[in-house]
Amino acid sequence: MSTTVLPGQHVPAQHVNLKLGPGLLQNTGNSRGDASTSASIIATRAGTLNHSANGSKWWIENNSRRYVPAAQESVVGVIIQKAGEGFRVDIGSAQPASLDGLAFEGATKRNKPNLKIGNLVYARVSLAHKDMEPELECFDAQTRKAEGFGELKGGFLVRCSLAMCRQLLDAKHFLLPLLGARFPLEVAVGVNGRVWVNAKDVRETIGVMRCIEAVDPDGGGMDEAGVVDFLKTLGL
Repeated sequence: MSTTVLPGQHVPAQHVNLKLGPGLLQNTGNSRGDASTSASIIATRAGTLNHSANGSKWWIENNSRRYVPAAQESVVGVIIQKAGEGFRVDIGSAQPASLDGLAFEGATKRNKPNLKIGNLVYARVSLAHKDMEPELECFDAQTRKAEGFGELKGGFLVRCSLAMCRQLLDAKHFLLPLLGARFPLEVAVGVNGRVWVNAKDVRETIGVMRCIEAVDPDGGGMDEAGVVDFLKTLGL
């Protein structure tokens, strides 16, 4: 059963390997030295409290308009400036993120990606702090391999609500499997309200874009049957 929480409310998150996601903060200012985890985790935003099956990961779901970066989240960003040995990237947050030129698989000082202003990248938030600009990297932290991160070439960028992005990342959501069964496509979903789509022709790419906009909770919330009928009108 879902629980609604408000900013400042204590959250009963307890686990040996506890990981906090968006909307939760661990309060370390306990002068008595009390190690109780449940009393030190508070909500920083209003929304629905969620946790993984084993209780190790906790986060708050809400449909905020502006993306607030959190570590380990995947985002789709736009290069807006070359800064020294790296880049500044627009990820839809209050301030741009920084991306080091060496934060790519196999990158060296002599062999770095030649990104230009306007290029798209699929990246992971490596550092997120309210008093610092977020930092990105384009590889998996454990394997140091790209694992799908890096420059996104071609395709089309779709902007949608943050809630829609989280739905698309859910393996049980119907939309992407439904579209993938009809025609081949590549998709990179960022939790920052941006989805990159690449299909074999423009008509299919536009069809995917229109379907995402139609299913978006902020755009009508069309169900699976509605999408099937909608695709027929597009000839897909």
